[in-house]
Amino acid sequence: MVGLFYLIDMKLKIAIQKSGRLYDDSLRLLKECGIIISNGGNKLKTEAANFPIEVYFLRDDDIPQYVEDGVADIGIAGENVVYEKKKKLEVLEKLGFGKCRLSIAVGKNENFSRQWLNGKKIATSYPVLLQQYLDRQKISAEIHEISGSVEIAPGIGLADAICDLVSSGSTLLTNGLKEVETILPSQAVLISNKNLDDDRRSLVKKLLFRIRAVQKARSNKYILLNAPNEKLDDIIGLLPGMKSPTVLPLAIKGWSSVHSVLEEDDFWDIIEQLKEAGAQGILVVPIEKMIV
Repeated sequence: MVGLFYLIDMKLKIAIQKSGRLYDDSLRLLKECGIIISNGGNKLKTEAANFPIEVYFLRDDDIPQYVEDGVADIGIAGENVVYEKKKKLEVLEKLGFGKCRLSIAVGKNENFSRQWLNGKKIATSYPVLLQQYLDRQKISAEIHEISGSVEIAPGIGLADAICDLVSSGSTLLTNGLKEVETILPSQAVLISNKNLDDDRRSLVKKLLFRIRAVQKARSNKYILLNAPNEKLDDIIGLLPGMKSPTVLPLAIKGWSSVHSVLEEDDFWDIIEQLKEAGAQGILVVPIEKMIV
């Protein structure tokens, strides 16, 4: 009875960002996985109503440490933070949101080359990743670590260049800088403590199953079209689908309805080819979940 009670009462502990660029998308992912989370009143800890999971809302920079220490079993954090902190963790899955890049930026009028950085001062909040880049490129530069507003450092004479996260690049332009070198492409990842017991690993596996179904759905579209039968082979040849397209006869003689799934990356090119091959009445429908 004690063991049974333990299994029922056990919850997977997940740490997510309490505010900032990953917060909304992390909660949205859990919701799309069918997990109901309430964070009313900005609580620092809450439980799901329909899945054995407990959510901790933490600072992004602290999440790798909490997961390594076992305070949280898993967490959602940016790759940039995970690799900067150098904690002993497992990266289980890239989540496809929070995309940005850690880049070198210099004054917009500088004639940049990598060797230009030799002897320069570089301001950053990511000294570990920056030093790794400098070592790989055999560049000797002085790293000036600051915790915020990195982009103003060249303008006030604190540094010659910066290494910072870039999304659109608009902040760099505003401060008279240009992006010249990407050190690390980054996005949100699911991380895990390396020493989870079998029961918690089983819960992580269930959560990953849901996450992958959601991700697969996001990157694919369901497509329906009408095709003249004499063009059917050509049209089917353009539609790989999960296995093969579904073909159903229409009430109008000589026509069929074709159903398939297209990857988002191939979508527009294939749509144009389908029209040229004779497809008509093309409908494109988003997919909520996709199990493969």
